[in-house]
Amino acid sequence: MNTFTKFALLVVAVVGLLVWVALAGLKGDMTTFKTISQLNQMGDQAMGKRLRVGGEVEKDSVIREGREVRFTIRDLNQPTLKLKVVYRGIDQIPDTFKDGAQALADGKMGSNGVFEANKIEAKCASKYEAKPAQKKNALEHNRARM
Repeated sequence: MNTFTKFALLVVAVVGLLVWVALAGLKGDMTTFKTISQLNQMGDQAMGKRLRVGGEVEKDSVIREGREVRFTIRDLNQPTLKLKVVYRGIDQIPDTFKDGAQALADGKMGSNGVFEANKIEAKCASKYEAKPAQKKNALEHNRARM
């Protein structure tokens, strides 16, 4: 083999290794969104996988003990389905996280059936959405201006 062939093989090997490392890193960081019903269907396959679960925070379920926050979320499509969640993170819980808020929990399903979150996101729909009367008034106002 000549020098050029050796160099080309070395370059191909290095590029291939870099692509493999990049893809392996991306796969390790992937989080899959699941509803509570989908999570229940996964059974034991959910254990240890990085998942993102969404739902509505159940009324009077939030318990704060130091840095630990425990709460229950309900499936938005099937409100009878519930999931207990525990968050033990260093990040502060968002101000919008309260009873009735839509919440997303990133983490892993524990063997005890409790979802162990390492990140919490919350959205209070009523805070950002206009009330029906406000929407109607805004539409009428915009029509009058045209």
